[in-house]
Amino acid sequence: MMRCPYCGKDEDKVVDSRPNRGNTAIRRRRCCMACDNRFTTYEYVELIPIQIVKKDGRREDFSREKILNGLRMACRKRSIPVEKIDDIMENLQEYLARSGKSEVPSKAIGELIMKALQKLDKVAYVRFASVYKEFKDLQEFKKTIDRLFPDE
Repeated sequence: MMRCPYCGKDEDKVVDSRPNRGNTAIRRRRCCMACDNRFTTYEYVELIPIQIVKKDGRREDFSREKILNGLRMACRKRSIPVEKIDDIMENLQEYLARSGKSEVPSKAIGELIMKALQKLDKVAYVRFASVYKEFKDLQEFKKTIDRLFPDE
């Protein structure tokens, strides 16, 4: 049972259940028995807890939601289907699972995401890069854009 995000009751029934495209999660459509609203939940395989090693040496637990929020912000107001963002996240999680490491540098994750965004959408790439690489001024933006479009 899951708590309904609308009314808070914990009585629901599963209406539909199917694997996602990469077979890395189960998507379940649920219906609240109290208020009759529908909502979606996802079940993921719990991997070895992965620590992300930040640039300053701090360690943080891997957070799917934190990365997804960054991707969504970079792709905001762009005509990028949600499925493409989900694909980037799935590929990242597969990379982490295959690595078998319990600690992964944030740089490796950032580079993987930037490579995917560069293929997907140049504007989303620059937005993500500006936060990830902590651009300090307009020159850094210009250098990144010049590398993306060397002939212009």
